[in-house]
Parts: sequence; C-alpha cells; structure tokens
Amino acid sequence: MNACAQDWYALYVRSRHEFKVEGELISKGVPVYLPVVRKFRQWKDRKKLVEFPVFPSYLFVQMPLKDETFHEIVKTRGVVTLLSARAGEPTPVAPSEIVSLKLLFSSGAEVDIYPHLREGTRVRVVRGGLTGAEGVVERKGEHHMLLINVGLLGRSVGVKICAEDVEAL
Repeated sequence: MNACAQDWYALYVRSRHEFKVEGELISKGVPVYLPVVRKFRQWKDRKKLVEFPVFPSYLFVQMPLKDETFHEIVKTRGVVTLLSARAGEPTPVAPSEIVSLKLLFSSGAEVDIYPHLREGTRVRVVRGGLTGAEGVVERKGEHHMLLINVGLLGRSVGVKICAEDVEAL
C-alpha cells in the first residue's frame, strides 16, 4: 500500500463521541476534519441552534499510516476503528472527496444529506463558491443537486446548484 504522510482516513467512533474524539485528537496534534451541520433543536423551554455531525459516528484524520501517530489515534478513548476495504489495511479517503466536502461546508450553502449515491454524471464545479468541488449531478424535483460522495462511508451530501456552473469530468 502506497500511503503518503498526507492521506486522510475515516475513523469510526462510538455513538455520540464525535466531538469528544475530535477534541482529544486535536490536543494530540492530529489533523482532524469533522463536517457538521447546524440545526434547531426544540426542548420544552427553549429552542437552540445545535451542531450535528454530517456522518454520525465518523470523522476524518490525516496521518501517516506507519507511524506512532497511528497507534495514538486508535488508542484514543471513543475510537472504534479505522475504516478499511480489506481487513487489517486502513483505506485512505480520496483527497478530492475531502477537498470537496471542505469546500461545500465552508460555502455556507444549505446542505441535504443523502444515505446513498445514485448513478449520475461526475462533474467539477467551475463557477461560484464551490469552484473546484467534484461530485455527481442528480435531479431533485425542479432543481439540480451536486452530490459529494464519501465512497468509503457509503454516504453522500448534496447542495442545490445551477447545471451551468459545472463541467463533466
């Protein structure tokens, strides 16, 4: 496996431990990416805007695979495992997927979360705040959606987009 020092990996953590694990890994100096959405939560006495992980029980870490950092990460309280396509070999997440997710969530666009990615045309955004993001275009009612898939998780997130702002890959 040709893993370089800059690879991102998907980390599976205990339910509702995403923010705790993120904090611990940051304190250890590990680059972490936890995509979140903000939603209103209603209680009896109040309504509050709360952050929720986009991919519950998952976050992304950037690390060299063969290093003491690897052992520090998997020993962190709340961590279950690194995702892998083959047993015993953690599988890196495609760099374009991480870049596209970061562009999407930093854009401030309203995001829908999709449980599965359907067949569609693979595209790159060429205009607007999402320029450079790659994904698949799907139609949702009268709107076109750019779906960014994280293949290793089997999950996608989507945002409304003008079809003229993308080019086929």
